[in-house]
Amino acid sequence: MVNNIDLPKIKQKIIFMQSNLNKLKKLQKISKDIFIEDFRNVDSAKYLLQVTIEAMLDISNHIIARNRMGKPKTNKESFEILAKESIIDRKYVNIYFAMAKFRNRIVHMYSDVNDEMIYEITQNNLEDFEAFIQTIIKNINL
Repeated sequence: MVNNIDLPKIKQKIIFMQSNLNKLKKLQKISKDIFIEDFRNVDSAKYLLQVTIEAMLDISNHIIARNRMGKPKTNKESFEILAKESIIDRKYVNIYFAMAKFRNRIVHMYSDVNDEMIYEITQNNLEDFEAFIQTIIKNINL
């Protein structure tokens, strides 16, 4: 259980993540051909993935900082600290780290992110966000 947090701030970020996931689920229903054919679908999904991952990182780092759990130097360290403190399940550390790396790719190496990759992530990986949200809600007593 995590006690020392700015609860309104975390609630706002979780609501933001949930709203983005609802939008991504609408995009998930679009066939691959139509999804890729219309840049608005790809660009929307890319942006929603990016900012949802950023919110996830913000929540993680807020919990760590407020509870003086350490000073992570990397995103992976953030998730390792949360796992060590039993805030997230250890099995998700590498998944969440891969998500953070993907976010960095979108931001810094955007030409390396192709439309099919965005489609596949939208189709197959949204439950990872849901797992994060559920475990945070459970551990902060929302």
